[in-house]
Amino acid sequence: MNDTADRTNNGAEPHTLYIVATPIGNLGDLSERARHTLESVDVIAAEDTRHSARLLKAFSISRPLVALHDHNEADRAPDIIERLKQGESVALISDAGTPLVSDPGYRLVRAAQEAGTPVRAVPGPSAAIAALSVAGLPTDRFAFEGFLPARKSARLSRLQELADDPRTLVFFEAPHRLKDLLADCLAVFGAKREAALARELTKLHESTQRASLDELYKRVESGEEPARGECVVLIAGANQQAVAAEQESDDLLKALLAEGISPSTAAAVARRLFPQAKRRDLYQHAMTLSKPHRQ
Repeated sequence: MNDTADRTNNGAEPHTLYIVATPIGNLGDLSERARHTLESVDVIAAEDTRHSARLLKAFSISRPLVALHDHNEADRAPDIIERLKQGESVALISDAGTPLVSDPGYRLVRAAQEAGTPVRAVPGPSAAIAALSVAGLPTDRFAFEGFLPARKSARLSRLQELADDPRTLVFFEAPHRLKDLLADCLAVFGAKREAALARELTKLHESTQRASLDELYKRVESGEEPARGECVVLIAGANQQAVAAEQESDDLLKALLAEGISPSTAAAVARRLFPQAKRRDLYQHAMTLSKPHRQ
C-alpha cells in the first residue's frame, strides 16, 4: 500500500477539499479532528505558507504547502481542482480561525463544488463567534461586516447604511485604525449606543470591554484600553421603537414646515408628541429640514 492510500484510509478521503479552522491564538484550540485532517491530506493550501509552517511545526505536522491568498486565488484554484480530480485530498487553512471569514477561499470552494468534488468543513475557532460569546450583547441575530473600508468617507457611508439595523454588528479592525473606527461609530450610532471591544482573544493579554460608544472611545483614546493585537468591535443593534419614533417625528417636522410653521414652533409641537426626544435635537433637525423651504 502506498503512502497516499495509507494516509487516505486513516483520515482524509481522496478527491476531497477540507476547510479547516485553526487557532486564533491558543494552540490548544486546534481540534483533534483538525490535527488529524492536516496530518493526513496530500497538500495544505495556506494563506501565508511561512505563518502556517510555524503552526504545523508546533504540532509536528509535515505536509506540502501551497500558497492561496487574495492575489493568486483565481490563478491557483484550477491547479488545486486538478489535484482533487486526480484523487488527492486538500486542506484549506487561513492564518488564523475559520477560512473564508474575511479570508480568501470562496472561489476555490465554488470551483470544487462545480467540479463535483466533496467539500467538508472541519469547524473550530472563529474570532467573530468568540467575540460574540463574551461581549454581553444580544446574539440571537447578528451581522458580520468584517473589515470596513480604510477610507473615512467610504467607512462612514457604510456605517450610515447600518445605523438602523436591529442586529448586533460585528467588525474586524486593525489596531492602528481602531480609534478612527470608534470615532466614526460614535458619530453615526450616537454616544450612548452600547458596544464592546474584544482584543487578543484566547491569548495571554485577552481583553473584552463593554460600554457605551463614547466611554469605549475614551478608553482607547486615553490608552486605558491599548489599541494592540487583533480587534473585534461589536455594536448593539438599533432600538426599533426608537427608530420608528424618530421616523415619525421626522415626518411630522417635514409636514409642519411644509405648512409654513417656524422651526421653533414645529420642534415644540413635535416635543409634545414625542417627549422622549430632546427639544434641542428636534429644533436643530427642524432647522436643517427647513433650509430648502427658506428663501
